[in-house]
Parts: sequence; C-alpha cells; structure tokens
Amino acid sequence: MSAPFQYRRFAVDDDGNDLGYLLSLPDGYQDGPGPWPLLLFLHGALERGEDPAVLAAHGPVRQIAEGARLPFVVLAPQCPAHSSWVAELSSLAALLAEVEREVRIDPDRRYVTGLSMGGTGSWALAARYPRRFAAAVPVCGSWLRESAPRLTAVPVWTFHGEEDEVIPVSHTERLVDALRALGGPVRFTRYPGVGHDSWTRTYDDPEVYDWLLAQSRPGDPTLRTVPAPTAAAADNHVEPA
Repeated sequence: MSAPFQYRRFAVDDDGNDLGYLLSLPDGYQDGPGPWPLLLFLHGALERGEDPAVLAAHGPVRQIAEGARLPFVVLAPQCPAHSSWVAELSSLAALLAEVEREVRIDPDRRYVTGLSMGGTGSWALAARYPRRFAAAVPVCGSWLRESAPRLTAVPVWTFHGEEDEVIPVSHTERLVDALRALGGPVRFTRYPGVGHDSWTRTYDDPEVYDWLLAQSRPGDPTLRTVPAPTAAAADNHVEPA
C-alpha cells in the first residue's frame, strides 16, 4: 500500500502473534505540534489476512486511497486470517498504545469504528475500554446487550440496514434498547431496503465524521460524564430508501 499510508507490523507478544496495520497522517500533521484526533478503523471478515491492499475495499481506508483527506490520524489494523476482532481486543489496545508513543494523538479524541465483524469489534472494544474512546460508530455489528452498562458514557452512533440477512438489524436494536434504558447517549440510523452493505452509505456521509470530531472525553480520565442525548438524537433516525 503506497502513500498516503504507511504499512507496519506490530509484535503483540513473544508467541508469534502480530498485527499488520496501515497508518495515515492528516494534512498539516508535520506543520504543527498537534495533538490530533485518532480514528481506529476495524475492517470486516473478508479483509482478514496478510495483504494490506484489501483494506482499501471499504470505509475510511477506501476514501483516503481514493484521494479524500480526513482530519484524523487513521489507524487500520488487519486481523489475522485465523482470528476475529473480538479475539484481538487486548492486541488492539496494545497496538493503540504503541502508536501513541510515536504519533501525536489527542487522548481525549480517540474514536473507533468498524463494519460487520469490525462493527462487532467496535462495540466490544468500546465496552472493554470505555475510558479510552470519546465515541464509537459501529456499522452492522452485533454484541452482547449485557455490555450496555459499560457503554453508557461512550457516545455511540450506530448504523444498520433493515434487510441485512448476514447480521440482522435486531442485533443492533437490542443493544440500542438496552443503552436507552440506561440513559446512554446513542443514535441509531436505520436504512430501509438496505442489506448488509450499510457501510458505503455511512462512510460516504461527511456528517458522520463531523459528529465524531464533536465528541471529546472529559479531561479527567477518572470522570466519564457525557450529556444525555437530545430528544431528536434519542429517536431512531430512519434514512430514506
């Protein structure tokens, strides 16, 4: 994968586990001290393996590869073929810490997003490490409704196609319902008539990135208080087919 990406490998442990990843720095990174917001992107199941070129198939990596300039440091790891993102949560946390030792990242503006298997990974990673992320955008993922209490302080905007036959929309509905019952700040956009590919429409929408940039963790890492959503944000947002 050529510029504007750097391709690297991160040794997770001494047992031969590692993660390849792409890193993209935003325009202006070299001109000032920062720090910069970070967007962690988790791909879907079909992009697992050892070929970083396939990461450009979807999401923020595709957009950057096609010439877009996103105002984030974009970190896009590649899941090993034998694994899944849910099995790599600790590895992802270690990778994030490694990148932050070198790159000027704003610790109050870390965001995670992903599609399908990566949407599931986004839910799971935010629930595992809720104090590390200012917001999450899971797309057509699935995770445990029992994780809702760990997510109530993480602003979430989640997306799902109503005709998804791979991961039914009910998987997102049940977690959104659990979050709302606890007063969590969650937005839910449903796409009528859309199947599993709810990610193209989502990542092509500039409002998603604007919303992410508007989210920031409190300066005190021990205090995770986020304003309750407005009435409009609390309602399901249904995109026209």
